[in-house]
Amino acid sequence: MTPIMSKSDAADLVVAARVRKGLTWAQIAEELGAPVVWATAALLGQHPMTPEQAGTVCGLLDLDDAVAESLRRQPTRSTDPAVMNDPTIYRFVEALSVYGPALKELIHEEFGDGIMSAINFKVDITRRPDPDGDRVVITFDGKFLDYRW
Repeated sequence: MTPIMSKSDAADLVVAARVRKGLTWAQIAEELGAPVVWATAALLGQHPMTPEQAGTVCGLLDLDDAVAESLRRQPTRSTDPAVMNDPTIYRFVEALSVYGPALKELIHEEFGDGIMSAINFKVDITRRPDPDGDRVVITFDGKFLDYRW
């Protein structure tokens, strides 16, 4: 019996094949018919894919059934210390450390007692030209879930 490929090993193979094939994440997402941020996160191991999606990606990238099987599995989501050392990811943590309490207060003031869902959730990234250097615009769009007592 062959051991199950880890999601991180599958992600490494996906990244290598994407680079080798000269494809962008956006091109792969378009082939999947999925939003680019979701598709990228799924291919990096953070979401399970349907058998059809996994098959499409593996066909596009010439990857085998072991990768497809891994892409279909549920992830274990955690904060990997190695990932947290990446400067880009650390800046997101830093931004939420600084602005998280203020955003929480503003959500409560505007919506009442509750939270923004990270399950019923959309995320998008765009580039906005600016004379002082292009800007990264990230949109979190989560359903408000009120606390019910």
